Amino acid sequence: MQLQQLRYFAAVAETRHFTRAADRERVAQPSLSQQIRSLERELGAELFHRTRGNIALTDAGEALLPLARRILADAESARHAVQETVQLRRGRVRLGAPPSLCTSLVPDVLRAYRRRHPGVELLVREDGSRDLVRVLAAGELDLALIITPQSGEAPAPGLAVTELLHEDLVLVSARPTRRGRAEVADLRERPLVMFREGYDVREATLAACRAAGFEPRFAVEGGEMDAVLGFVRAGLGPAVLPGMVAARSGLAVTPFADPALGRTIAVAHGAELPLSRAAAALREVLLEELRDAERTGSLPPGTRLLTGR
Repeated sequence: MQLQQLRYFAAVAETRHFTRAADRERVAQPSLSQQIRSLERELGAELFHRTRGNIALTDAGEALLPLARRILADAESARHAVQETVQLRRGRVRLGAPPSLCTSLVPDVLRAYRRRHPGVELLVREDGSRDLVRVLAAGELDLALIITPQSGEAPAPGLAVTELLHEDLVLVSARPTRRGRAEVADLRERPLVMFREGYDVREATLAACRAAGFEPRFAVEGGEMDAVLGFVRAGLGPAVLPGMVAARSGLAVTPFADPALGRTIAVAHGAELPLSRAAAALREVLLEELRDAERTGSLPPGTRLLTGR
């Protein structure tokens, strides 16, 4: 049973005339009649009583008509939904990002995307990079912003990863320090406000301290991003933060003299399947926002773009 056959059947049922139905459907009358006969053969029942000058539905035709109208309406709804999605008037994007990027980069990107495509639903998952890579590889996200491993360890296979930014990590405190630059060794004697386990910044800070030959002490640990900022503002101790977060925090910022204390931000998606139009558009908006920020000089100090694509 074909949609075209159901359209022709509905046209004849509504006009009660084969020629007028053919004119309405813009098809030759013999072709329309042939399709109706083919439908009747497939269903094993006549759909019309055909008498000179009079076309009437049989019982089988009466039973089929409301079903045919429903099927045709559903098909039109499906066509419309697909067109709306293709033209980005509707759809859905599932984006993953670490908490630090949800605080800094992601809001501006989503605002720009929302202005262009207000009908597309945006779902954001906030998690650490390792968890985001796992969820992305399982097909539960369309895109993810991740922090690439410092050890050179490759992300999960089956992902396409594009490095976007290098971002310095900086020391933030409630009051400005006298020194213009901080050393990792300075953290030996300063108990830190530290993120919970799973934060990429925590792992980078611990790795830098251990490379300098000591284990850092914590004034308080286990916080999420907002809690860490609040603890620093309260004077509980300094914290190591990404530069983009620190620039918006209102806290005193001290860069590290050691340029190695930083991180690389990348965008990743599944390599096996093409991105949906909505997800591809979000990726393009992300790149445009970063290029614009670089061009206008609005990237925080120590943050530089790694790709122009």
